[in-house]
Amino acid sequence: MLRRAKKNPADTTVTLIGKPGCHLCEDAREVILRVTADLGAAFEEKDVLADPALYEQYAEQIPVTLVDGRQHDFWRVDEARLRKALGG
Repeated sequence: MLRRAKKNPADTTVTLIGKPGCHLCEDAREVILRVTADLGAAFEEKDVLADPALYEQYAEQIPVTLVDGRQHDFWRVDEARLRKALGG
């Protein structure tokens, strides 16, 4: 049986795609900041209104959480699920 190596959270980037004034985005940011700080993962934030490609792809789903560029969650961030995805 093959075992996958445990992911190192420090090698991971979590991206929050949101927009100003979005209360769900603020809630998502709090969870993501707590988890990334605990596990040592990188955090970045992108404004869906400032990028036409992001807007076209995600406008109806914000906030959207990406882990290493792949969609992880949208609307709400489940802290336990995010921790698991980061290897924590």
